[in-house]
Amino acid sequence: MLDDKSLETIELEMAVLYRRITTVTASRKNGNLDRSAYLLLHRIHAHGAVGVKSLADEFQLDISTVSRQAAALEQKGYVRRIPDPADRRAFFMEITELGIKEYTIYKAARLARIRELLADWPKEETETFAALLQKFNHALLNFNS
Repeated sequence: MLDDKSLETIELEMAVLYRRITTVTASRKNGNLDRSAYLLLHRIHAHGAVGVKSLADEFQLDISTVSRQAAALEQKGYVRRIPDPADRRAFFMEITELGIKEYTIYKAARLARIRELLADWPKEETETFAALLQKFNHALLNFNS
């Protein structure tokens, strides 16, 4: 059971974290991707071509929001439409070579920043932090479902 002091610390630190990430993101743009584009490209790169409706469901977003984001990625040449083999009227989004290149550059920059931030942390602490952050994100996903 959570004690009030821990809960208050978590609540405050989450607010501070959100503020700092927002500030850093706005002031230190790396590459040509924003967070939304990065997440969509990550999903498509890691798991293959996918439909916009599936992306919307996975990210818990409105289909029109994901459609706009996918259209912007397509316009930049980062993804292309391919026919849905099950329904020729529908289409999947597939990452292009340019999309892979931009995704890889952006991810490398993000990893470099995180590596720099955690450089003084012992390996065990980074492993624990990674596991707890993943657990927290899964709890958030399940909380909103």
